[in-house]
Amino acid sequence: MTRQLPLGFYLHVPFCAHSCDFCAFYHEAPRKPDIELYFKGVEDDLKSYGTVFDCDTMFWGGGTPGVLKAADLERLGTLCLQYVKTPPKEWTIELAPSTVKPDKAKVLKDLGVTRVSLGVQSFDGALLDAIGRRHKPSVAYRAIECLRAAGFDNMNLDMMFALPGQTFEMWEKDLREALATQPQHVSTYCLTFEEDTALWTKLSEGEIHAKTEAEEADFYKKTWDVLAYHGFHQYEISNFARDGFACQHNLNTWDMQQWIGIGPSASSQYQGRRYTNSYDLKAWAQGYESGNPVWEDEVILSDSLLSSDSLIFGLRMNRGVNLKRLKDRFPKVDYSGVHAIVDRLVGDLLMNQKGDEVFLTNQGRLLTDRIAVEFLDAFEE
Repeated sequence: MTRQLPLGFYLHVPFCAHSCDFCAFYHEAPRKPDIELYFKGVEDDLKSYGTVFDCDTMFWGGGTPGVLKAADLERLGTLCLQYVKTPPKEWTIELAPSTVKPDKAKVLKDLGVTRVSLGVQSFDGALLDAIGRRHKPSVAYRAIECLRAAGFDNMNLDMMFALPGQTFEMWEKDLREALATQPQHVSTYCLTFEEDTALWTKLSEGEIHAKTEAEEADFYKKTWDVLAYHGFHQYEISNFARDGFACQHNLNTWDMQQWIGIGPSASSQYQGRRYTNSYDLKAWAQGYESGNPVWEDEVILSDSLLSSDSLIFGLRMNRGVNLKRLKDRFPKVDYSGVHAIVDRLVGDLLMNQKGDEVFLTNQGRLLTDRIAVEFLDAFEE
């Protein structure tokens, strides 16, 4: 039988040499016994599906996958490839600049990795210090050169704005520094203060101050103006690409298709269920070894849930949502509340509508999270 939905393969590599001040993602120190436990867990996690996947995309995130040695990266890639029918058309790996080395770059290229997402965050040394990033700007430049020399011609740079002490001029300079390295894709993220992080503690104790909503909005607008001027098309609230270089793995996720998540804390949406692996390396590995995986937040995917998520995540994309296609995909859902919200947002100049297509205006994109809550409430009613 032909597979109906695209399938993404996400692998979470939980190891980090240290924790950045802003990071709330699950991670562990790269100790040898834990790395061996991780490899065993990945194999058991993959085996539990009882099939070889016909996946469209693969994405390795973290953590910091690049903290693994070249030999371990090769071992991990070889293991993953045993469980896919053909190499994925797009295979992304997230790397921290300090972990990029020629031997690792060569291994990844030889495995078939097609895309690298480099966590630069800033080219300003003082700003990097302010968020607990250990690399210096010179390290980021060397990492980019190393990856280019290895043959990678599809590179994303992760950049952050609204950092403590950052001015609009500093952010524009960071963007221009990023563009000077000629990436194909740029992801830009507004700094958020997550509980139980070092930055949250500094904020709570008054050591640093968060930007106001108005200031954050100005950072967003500056981002859009600079990147658009240099030929980068915004296709999602935080993502900009040259023609043909949008991240297909993320598009699959935002379209609410299917994906499997391998590794501790990795989430899956597969065969009618959504679930997240344990946020504990040992519990995750032992669960799959015993045949009793430890999942958190497991839900059965109803048409209402998938329809609301398709609309909410779809509106994060500049192309928006085709309401007719949404109704055709989930015909049993009541959309009356949705239409009322659409009419009001259009009237408030926060949304445009062209036939069946609805998409947020620039002003609407600045209020994406609030608008998402409104639509979520409409589906819950």
